Amino acid sequence: MPKGTKIVSAESCGISAWTKTAKISAILQNGIRTRYFLKCVTGQGARPLVEGEFHSASAIDAVVPGLVPKAAGWGDYDNGETQVYFLLGDFHDMDFSAAPDPESFMSQIADLHRNGRSPNGMFGYPIPTVCGKMERTVTWEKSWATSFTHQLKDVIKYDNETNGPWSEYNAACQQLIDGVIPRLLGALQSEGREITPSLIHGDLWERNIGIDMETGDTVLFDAGSTYAHNEMEFGTWRCTWAFYFNSPVYMRLYQRYIEPSEPVDEWDDRNRLYSIHPYLNDSAGHPGSLSRQIAYNDMLYLCEKYAPSDCLEKYDPEKDVSITGAYVPFTMKQLE
Repeated sequence: MPKGTKIVSAESCGISAWTKTAKISAILQNGIRTRYFLKCVTGQGARPLVEGEFHSASAIDAVVPGLVPKAAGWGDYDNGETQVYFLLGDFHDMDFSAAPDPESFMSQIADLHRNGRSPNGMFGYPIPTVCGKMERTVTWEKSWATSFTHQLKDVIKYDNETNGPWSEYNAACQQLIDGVIPRLLGALQSEGREITPSLIHGDLWERNIGIDMETGDTVLFDAGSTYAHNEMEFGTWRCTWAFYFNSPVYMRLYQRYIEPSEPVDEWDDRNRLYSIHPYLNDSAGHPGSLSRQIAYNDMLYLCEKYAPSDCLEKYDPEKDVSITGAYVPFTMKQLE
């Protein structure tokens, strides 16, 4: 906070599965009243969560001003029992029940992807970031297939740590990494085709979006950015918990600004592949959820199509949510 700031009050605010959050009311040295949003976190992924979100929000705000709350700072302190990391930013009074206007919102997301360019032309990010609370591997890579493989291996490891080993699942994971990704994502950068790394929010779904009650503007939060293939942003929109982003109007409007990458006819398969990341991230954070089984079935689909193996089980269309249309509400419990 600026020097001379006087704290008036601090009260719990919002619901978060991984952090404690609060609204801070303050008076600046010049007498102006203001409000801040405070996020505190301990344990696994604490530092990359707050440091990563600070840098992610700052990068997004530099490209599309106002799309995220302005980040004020981050740091850490010892509460006598453990190390606590915190993030401080502007407070927005938001409505979380309303969907963003598709046209204006997708225009902003397209601006972010088009104008948020990697500083060195490579895929990755300068510092570690998280999705949920799971830290990403964001080492710089020229190959998008290699960069995505790092991130997928991360969530596979986290998922196995939470839910235990499963031999059939592990075989499908390995086939996906060894066969599917080099073919499906490698095609984006072969035979003369190229893709440009884009700044993505990194965890863009309905619970990370609000409508500012004063301005009516759409506001994103909980960013865990990376410079990635722009289409990765929309993997979460395929998941069972999507409740308005699964409407085709959002993607149709986005593609007016940024067309699908070549090969265009593999867009849906890439989207299925990208959805496996948030599914396994969810499975790792919520033991026993259906997400692991859904991701496993999607792996089998992709393996059968791009890297067949007699050693794998068969894909089951009756478990494919893109066919059944199943909706599974996402349950979020407030961290005590």
